[in-house]
Amino acid sequence: MIVYEHQTKKFRLRTTDQTDVSLILSYIRKLAIYEKLEHVMKATESSLEISLFKDHRAEVIIAEYEEKPIGFALFFHNYSTFLGKANLYLEDLFIDPEYRHRGFGRMIFTYLAQLALERGCERFDWMCLNWNEPSIQFYKRLGAKPLADWITFRLDHEALIHLTQ
Repeated sequence: MIVYEHQTKKFRLRTTDQTDVSLILSYIRKLAIYEKLEHVMKATESSLEISLFKDHRAEVIIAEYEEKPIGFALFFHNYSTFLGKANLYLEDLFIDPEYRHRGFGRMIFTYLAQLALERGCERFDWMCLNWNEPSIQFYKRLGAKPLADWITFRLDHEALIHLTQ
């Protein structure tokens, strides 16, 4: 289903279904390579099919230019107890390098911001690696503010097992 279309730029965003699993995985792989995190990538077509289309843990939109996939965004809802509301959280966004700096990233963020408002969200959050200066500057131009007061913590799978024993 087309969710956003910009005729003059031949750009559109569409929702995904199970037939897109290999395409989604290919974009996750491209992002892992870009972020130098390929060694931690464990996603498979099977795991994506279950988490995205059976359990509905997240949503994915595909960006297309001239009817060709050029990027993706994966997002889901998190919850703020202080706000008492669910909010939109962008886990991943990737646009093929040859299509960057054309306004497509801004169109994706605009669509997601609109979706957040339509769903009653107060916030739209995401993380960015601290070395990714081009993205940091892009986010600041959008009006986003880095949260300097918060430190992200994580229990990885091994730590989860250790903690529960």
